[in-house]
Amino acid sequence: MPAGRRIAAVTDAHVDVAPGECLALIGESGCGKSVLASALLGLLPGNAQTAGQALLGGLDLLAADERTLARTVRGRLVGLVPQSPAAHLTPVRTIRSQLEETIAALTPVRGRDALRSAAERAAERAAFPAGHLDRHPHELSGGLAQRAATALALVGDAPLLLADEPTTGLDRDLVDRTVDELRRHVDEKAADGTGRALLMITHDLAAAERIADRVAVMYAGRIVELADAAAFFGAPGPRHPYSRGLLDALPDRAFTPIPGLPPELGALPDGCAFAARCTRASDLCATRPPTAGTVACHHPYAVEDARV
Repeated sequence: MPAGRRIAAVTDAHVDVAPGECLALIGESGCGKSVLASALLGLLPGNAQTAGQALLGGLDLLAADERTLARTVRGRLVGLVPQSPAAHLTPVRTIRSQLEETIAALTPVRGRDALRSAAERAAERAAFPAGHLDRHPHELSGGLAQRAATALALVGDAPLLLADEPTTGLDRDLVDRTVDELRRHVDEKAADGTGRALLMITHDLAAAERIADRVAVMYAGRIVELADAAAFFGAPGPRHPYSRGLLDALPDRAFTPIPGLPPELGALPDGCAFAARCTRASDLCATRPPTAGTVACHHPYAVEDARV
């Protein structure tokens, strides 16, 4: 940043995603979820710096050069459903031509007729209407652009799929259909018999509940809770006060918003970043809570408290 100032957009992000598993990454806007996904694919701005490891098999994604990322990783090992699909689609080409190009690059399909048929199957897989394949991105609604981006991301049958807000702009029926298709992508075995994994970034907690095996909650650039999805959304429920606040804000639950606003990432407190908004905060929260384990909190809800 100007004057040599730095912002830690994501810190201490210790997480894993297993083959055959969906991990939902949730949290308020600006907490660092999309930055984390961009780092894995080498899509951060030029002034960004990364440290640590991000292992996919034996490949460290953070250490990979641009040639490796472009020719080996993107689309082939990691598929991306971007947060703003209209900005990622080529504006002067039809959706059909972009699908056919992607299919030709990532699969052995060849020939005009074969590519045309494969593009239609790819579109159907993401609930994209065949009648819109010959339209340009600016002729699509936000929901259709989202489905086109999903279709492109699924073409390569990558072992890891990063879906950054894949249900934005969709009505509930299409949300359910989209997450069910992403779930099928995870549950299907690849040609070599290995499973696939999905890291889904979302604000839609209903979609996360429908698709996820585990949930990671991010706040102010840090993952503050990792939990089994069934326990998180059901009983005993989340243990971090912020996680409980997210669920309590839902209309079908307490419908009570979390008071206050998240801190600026450039002015994080020395201690717990959530303390100013937390009803359980104490003087101990002036020190940073440990990040080891599944809950980064000095005063997490006990299992018995969560059940109540």
